[in-house]
Amino acid sequence: MKSAELRQKDVAGLEAEVKSLQKAHFGLRMQKATQQLNNTATLGDTRRAIARAKTILAEKQRTAAK
Repeated sequence: MKSAELRQKDVAGLEAEVKSLQKAHFGLRMQKATQQLNNTATLGDTRRAIARAKTILAEKQRTAAK
């Protein structure tokens, strides 16, 4: 998901997105451990997507606290 799409979501939506990305990343890690993962680049992609979503979430929470 692009950062522009993430910025349109509210805080609750971003939290749900982070949670779903973390579940997806866990599933990919389990596939890698059992040697079922063909494209290991998806691990890095999901890790970056989690970081992107958490960054935007922190920005929104910071502006909401002011």
